[in-house]
Amino acid sequence: MPDMTSTSSGTVLAFDFGKRRIGVAIGEHELRMAHPLTTIDQSMTRPRFEKIAELIEAWQPVLLVVGLSVHADGTEHEITRLCRRFARRLEGRFRIPVALADERYTTVIARSVLEEVGVTGKKQRPMLDQIAAQHILQTYFDLSHAAS
Repeated sequence: MPDMTSTSSGTVLAFDFGKRRIGVAIGEHELRMAHPLTTIDQSMTRPRFEKIAELIEAWQPVLLVVGLSVHADGTEHEITRLCRRFARRLEGRFRIPVALADERYTTVIARSVLEEVGVTGKKQRPMLDQIAAQHILQTYFDLSHAAS
């Protein structure tokens, strides 16, 4: 996995990995601004990677960022292992560098953002994961900019 400053221009796709859904966000290194893109609402591996392949074909990213799910104290759990596996599979399949980014509290932040704009309850479901991915990517941009 590359360090966070290895790529400084081009499109970046970020993923909020979950067993049921994967949120996707997009941004440009030059602008360092993340935007929600879509949610892959699929639990089966093959359709997930087919949709990701379509996104990669359409957006031609130079880097992929995967949110690394850990407990609040930083210790790993089952989803951490699955996030790492997902990141390795992305890099192996698409031959695009993959960076891992801490995703602690991104879902809580995403839920709060949606509630602020009046989206509550089940209406949040289609947007929640992509907003979380947006926060993962924005954190990546902010940290990679601070490191450079």
